[in-house]
Amino acid sequence: MTASPPLNGHKRPAMPVLGDWRPATPEPVEEQRTPEPQPEPAVVDAEVARAKAWAEVEERRIAAEAAAEKERIAAQAEADATRIKAEEEARKLRLANDRAERKAREDDAASEARIAESRKRKADADRAREEADRLAAEQRAAAETEAAEVEEAENRWRGYARSFYIVCAIVALPVQVAAFYDPHALWLMAAPLMLEGGAWVVLKGAAAAVAGHRPHWHYRLIAWLLAFIAAGINLWHGLNAFDPATAIGTAFASVAGPGVWDLHEHGRIRKRDGVLTRRERKAAEKAAKEEARQKAAEEKKRAAEKEAADKAAAEDAALLAKRRAHLFPKVWEHAEKLAADLGQTTVTNSIWERAKLDVEGAKPGESAEVLRMRNAAEARVEAAREKRSVNGSTQQVASQVLGPKKPRVYNPPARAGKRTKGDVKFAPAARRQASIAARNAAAKKDPS
Repeated sequence: MTASPPLNGHKRPAMPVLGDWRPATPEPVEEQRTPEPQPEPAVVDAEVARAKAWAEVEERRIAAEAAAEKERIAAQAEADATRIKAEEEARKLRLANDRAERKAREDDAASEARIAESRKRKADADRAREEADRLAAEQRAAAETEAAEVEEAENRWRGYARSFYIVCAIVALPVQVAAFYDPHALWLMAAPLMLEGGAWVVLKGAAAAVAGHRPHWHYRLIAWLLAFIAAGINLWHGLNAFDPATAIGTAFASVAGPGVWDLHEHGRIRKRDGVLTRRERKAAEKAAKEEARQKAAEEKKRAAEKEAADKAAAEDAALLAKRRAHLFPKVWEHAEKLAADLGQTTVTNSIWERAKLDVEGAKPGESAEVLRMRNAAEARVEAAREKRSVNGSTQQVASQVLGPKKPRVYNPPARAGKRTKGDVKFAPAARRQASIAARNAAAKKDPS
């Protein structure tokens, strides 16, 4: 139902609208003598136009409301999609921020761990360096202390040896002076001073030779000779003029003084030249014997291993020769002849290779059977790759028969005379194959 437009400010009842509304047209009536009054046409047209306008307005209103509702729904959907997208992006951003924050915390923790590890390593290195420095300082201090003790002992020993030499000279000189005493030749009393002093001077010359890395044995020999001369004089004069005790004591004093000093110089010489002590020599000899024993054991072990290897190689060579003679009798016979001809006692690899090439025409590892087998295997592999049969045969077709994949090529056989129709006879199978090939070719050329 559609409401009718108002008329003169008064509402009118709704009028039914069925389909396209049109005003009812009065049916023609027969003309009567007394016609009834008819409404004016202008009033009817105005009512119709007003109703139509109202209907159009109502339709536009409904369409506008529908379009507005559609736009509202679309805007709501777009707003919902934008909100969902924003929420998703916010969720992704939040997750990314969480991951970044977690990664930053992990990086910070790893960095702190690396820093702590680096500090720990640095502290360990510092402690190790300090410990090494401390040990080195202790070793240096111990070495310096030992060197100081050795130097002090050397100086003390030198002083004791010098003092002992002086005491011995004082003890030995009186008897020697008495031996050379002559009231008419007092100058002979300087002879003992010359003997004792000469020995001392010669020993100091030996010390200078040692310090200068020069030969020193002759200095020491002269010093000992002078000491024994002085001892002989003390012993001869002491026995004649005094008692044996005096003679032996003064003679010993003449020898002991230079002897103790020479002993001191001998130790200094051995230390300078690096001469080993008896214990060190024994230890060195023991180490040399142990090294020689180990070397002999190693040599014996290597000899045994070489002998075993040679034996195994000989057995392998014999087994190989036996197998070659069994598997390749002709080649082996020729190889033995070739080895004897070349002056070899055994069939070497080079001789075997030459014999194999002479008899079978191929190097070791190859032969006619091997090459045929290899070619057949390669053909099978190639056929498997191309998905075709190895044993499939190719059909032979005459040159004038049109093939499925190649153009027709007429190549008549070279023969005397002119070729005529029917001079070539085909078997039934060949004719059928030619017909099938021609049909296939025609079908490919004219696909319609």
